[in-house]
Amino acid sequence: MSLVLLTFLFFIIAIAYSSAGFGGGSSYLALLSMTLIGHDQLRILALICNILVVSGSVILLYRAGKFDHINVWPIIILSIPMAYLGGKVQLKEDTFFILLGFTLVLAATFMIAQPRDRKLHIPVYGNTILGGAIGLLSGLVGIGGGIFLSPILHITQWSKAISIAACTALFILVNSVAGLAGQLHEISIDFRYEYLYLFLAVLIGGQIGIRFSISQFTAKTIRLISAFLILIVGLRLLYRFLILNWLL
Repeated sequence: MSLVLLTFLFFIIAIAYSSAGFGGGSSYLALLSMTLIGHDQLRILALICNILVVSGSVILLYRAGKFDHINVWPIIILSIPMAYLGGKVQLKEDTFFILLGFTLVLAATFMIAQPRDRKLHIPVYGNTILGGAIGLLSGLVGIGGGIFLSPILHITQWSKAISIAACTALFILVNSVAGLAGQLHEISIDFRYEYLYLFLAVLIGGQIGIRFSISQFTAKTIRLISAFLILIVGLRLLYRFLILNWLL
């Protein structure tokens, strides 16, 4: 995949995901997994892109008073150390891509599924455990975890939609920072100048997505297309690193 195409796709992803309070980490990983970048660098790049995208969302939503401060802390308090611990774990290449494959398939499922039954209730301690579990998974594979958290918060009627978007953005930010810290504690980034184009693309795209909402049809279409692509990449990784290895 050429750098120009990769940069453009990162830009589009940042616009689409930031408009809903997400960072786009799963999509960045899906694209990066098709490049020649080493697997130990994929998580670092995806987490940096996440941070660049959601930082602006968190600032603007905080200034607008959209955070449900009382309920947000139980969700993120355990996720931060768990994301850090997950980031510190250095997985073998095969293990990483198998875990990434399962995560992408799960993420695609969450993107496609629409919450209908909103009678489920999770107690405060349940939200803490849930946040910790998602945080650990986030650190292991290099995402913020918002794509898993947001549908659950909608199903449980955790708060208003805008407050859920704010909580999701903050969750992604703190987990991305913690996961990145864990990563950099073990390895250093093999910096290449090409990364600057990707970082600039998501920074600009994120700012556009924050300030200009996408219509419902377009947002839904982009989400479904992204979910389909992520699903294909996830299944491709599982076939290559799990099924083929087992057969051979």
